[in-house]
Amino acid sequence: MTRHIARGLADPYLDWADAQGVPIVQDFGIDIRKVPVAPWARYGMNGAFCHLKGRDDFISIFAFEIPPGGKSVPLKHICEEVIYVISGHGSTSVTLADGRRHSFEWGPKSLFSIPLNATHQYFNGSGREPARFASVNNMVFTMNCFRDEDFIFNCPVEFPERAGRPDYFVGEGEFISISPGRHQWETNFVPDLSGFELRQWAERGAGGTNLRFMLTENTIGAHSSEMPVGTYKKGHRHFDGVCVFAVTGQGYSLLWREEDQDFTRVDWEHGCVYCPPDSMFHQHFNISSDPSRYLALQIGTVRYPLLQMKRDIWTVGVDKNVKEGGAQVEYEDQDSRVHQIWLDEIARHGVESRMGPFIDETLFARKP
Repeated sequence: MTRHIARGLADPYLDWADAQGVPIVQDFGIDIRKVPVAPWARYGMNGAFCHLKGRDDFISIFAFEIPPGGKSVPLKHICEEVIYVISGHGSTSVTLADGRRHSFEWGPKSLFSIPLNATHQYFNGSGREPARFASVNNMVFTMNCFRDEDFIFNCPVEFPERAGRPDYFVGEGEFISISPGRHQWETNFVPDLSGFELRQWAERGAGGTNLRFMLTENTIGAHSSEMPVGTYKKGHRHFDGVCVFAVTGQGYSLLWREEDQDFTRVDWEHGCVYCPPDSMFHQHFNISSDPSRYLALQIGTVRYPLLQMKRDIWTVGVDKNVKEGGAQVEYEDQDSRVHQIWLDEIARHGVESRMGPFIDETLFARKP
C-alpha cells in the first residue's frame, strides 16, 4: 500500500482495492446488474468495487455475485455492512460469539445486515441462476483508519450487543415511533423491501411514505421512501455519501447546484444506484404506472448520528424549508421547468398527474 505515499497523499483503501484483482467501476450512477465481476479471493465470491462520484469518506459499495450452487468463504470483519439483494436467491448463516447459529433465506429486494464481526457465510442454493447483491459498507473508512487487512478480517473481539433479538434474523422486528421521517423499524433482516409497510411523511411531498431501518445497531443508516403513482418528491439537499438504490417502479432524478443553468439527470429502475454530491439539490420523480420506491444508505442514523453534521441536520429537520434555514425546496418555489419536464415524461408513459392538490397545473400547457 504505497501508491500515494511518495507525494504524501496516502489512500490505503484505494491501494487495497487495486490489490484485490477485481474490476473497479466508477460513474455518477451505476447499474449493479451490469457491473463486470471477477473472482475475489478474500470473499470467495465474484465481485467488483462500485465507486460513485458522489461518495464520501465513510461509505463504499461492492457488487458480489455467487455462481449457481456456489458459496462464499466464511467471513468476519470489523467494518459494518448492509446487504441489498439485486437478483437471485440464497441464504446466509451467522454464528454469534456464544455459538448460536442463525440462518435465513433471501431473494430479490431483501435487505439485511450482519452483526459486527460475527462469522457468516453466503450460499446460492440455485443450480441454475447466479445470485447478485450489493454490499454497502464502511470499509473505506475502516481501511484508511487501521491500514491493516489482517486486523480488519481477523480481529478476535466480539460485539454481542449487535446481534439483537433472535427473531430479528427471521424478519421480525420492533417499530419505534418517533415522528414522520424519523419512524424506525429495528431488525436484522427485511425479506422483501418492496412490500414493507412505510409510514406517511406529508412534509416531503405528495402523499409520500418513508421508514428508517435500524439494522444490527449500525452507524450505517438505511431508509426507504415511496412516491405514489403520478407524483414526485420535493427538491432537497444534504451531505454527500447518501447511496440511493431504486427498488420498485421507474423514474429519474434531477440534480443541480444553485448556480447551474441546467439539470443533471439520472434515470433509474431496480438495480441502479447513484449518490448525489455534497450539498447538490436533487429531486426524485415517479414516471411509472406503479408506486416508485427507493432505498437510501448513508453514514449516521437517528440513534447514532456519529458526526456533528448529522446531529445538526437532524436538529434543524431534513424537511425544513430552505427559506427558513433548512434544506428542502417547497413545490411553490421550484424551478418552473421541473413540473413541465415531468408532465412530458408521464405523458409518454401513459400516466396521469396526481399533483393537482399540490401545484396549480393550469399554469402548464399539456402537450398532446
